[in-house]
Amino acid sequence: MPTPNAPVQANSSARDCPPEAPADCPICPRLVAYRAANAQAHPDWFNGAAPSFGDAAARLLVVGLAPGRTGANRTGRPFTGDFAGVLLYETLIKLGFAQGRYEARPDDGLRLVDCMITNAVRCAPPGNKPETVEEANCRPFLTSRIAALPNLKVIVTLGDVSRRNVLRALGLKASAGVAGHGSEFQAGPYTVLNSYHCSRLNTNTGRLTAPMFEAVFERARQLIDA
Repeated sequence: MPTPNAPVQANSSARDCPPEAPADCPICPRLVAYRAANAQAHPDWFNGAAPSFGDAAARLLVVGLAPGRTGANRTGRPFTGDFAGVLLYETLIKLGFAQGRYEARPDDGLRLVDCMITNAVRCAPPGNKPETVEEANCRPFLTSRIAALPNLKVIVTLGDVSRRNVLRALGLKASAGVAGHGSEFQAGPYTVLNSYHCSRLNTNTGRLTAPMFEAVFERARQLIDA
């Protein structure tokens, strides 16, 4: 099993950074202001930097870009409460990376098996689009999250922005990996599989179908079980 800590070329801030951001993380002013506006309008929502979810001994890490406003920003669990979570969690259940039933709420009893889900940016951004500086500000958390998974073998990135952030978190150039759905490449001790994001836009337009998405996780299962 690979030992991930050494190959990750983290700068000093990343080495000193915990794998999870505090819920009230103050680093990005625009995201803090957006979080406050959501909290004012919906005080019963989570409205914070969403933590990762899953198995601390995971060999599979799924990396999205950022929490959705009515998804993880509302519920506090990645991909929970918005459309993207339906396809993601149903696929994970089908391939044995999750057990239980996904009911779009954090207390639905769903459990991830040998899998963890995180986001490159932990706070919901306006328009679902984080700025480059916000990605950079949050990257030490991603670097630490990867390094804190001692059994990690495969990383699935949801979208090319996620792929680029994972590569940078590993100390590699963003251009080091092949772009596009279904691409596969080695990044240090990890195999990275890239998928189109499981967003409503991609599925409604047919850019991403359920069989296409499942194929990525079938490949992850093959690599992990090999």
